Amino acid sequence: MAFSLYDAPRCPFCARTRIVLAEKGVPHETVTVDLAERPAWLVEHNPPDGRVPVLDEDGWILPESAVIDEYLEERYPDPPLLPADPGERAAARLLVFRFDETLGDPYYALRREDPGAEAWLAGGLRGLDGLLRGAPFLTGREFGLADVSYLPWLLRLRGLLGVSLEPYPALDRWVETCAERPSVAAEVETVASLVG
Repeated sequence: MAFSLYDAPRCPFCARTRIVLAEKGVPHETVTVDLAERPAWLVEHNPPDGRVPVLDEDGWILPESAVIDEYLEERYPDPPLLPADPGERAAARLLVFRFDETLGDPYYALRREDPGAEAWLAGGLRGLDGLLRGAPFLTGREFGLADVSYLPWLLRLRGLLGVSLEPYPALDRWVETCAERPSVAAEVETVASLVG
């Protein structure tokens, strides 16, 4: 089976899938997409607007980062990115499910400079900091899909939007710990390449 990832370096949703592919060591081809001029074939693969990432496995198409990442976890269970314990797995999935309200929506509100966005974002960051005071990773005892789901936005907050994570020491420490992993270090480099 041959995988192609339709990808855009600046897209944090794509970053999720890049991290999972790297963690799993899955060989794949990357097809870089210009998000300013999305090709018609991409819209056909992921209607109605041709969002990325899209995984193409020998012509079988799967869009949406959270779905792709779960698929890769099931298809390539080693190394695991979800805990073995069903309760811990459910808790990790709940964090992924709540991503938009916790970090995604406030992140995009901040980018648009919406009124109240900074306070909304600070609330989400405080919540994540609180979770990380009780566990080394968002997925629990080990790095996994919940961590992957949040890291791309936090790297972009810090690297592109100039948001300091220092007021959130557990969160800041977690980002630095995760950045020691080659999969996340590659994303740190990608974010640095987007500056300017």
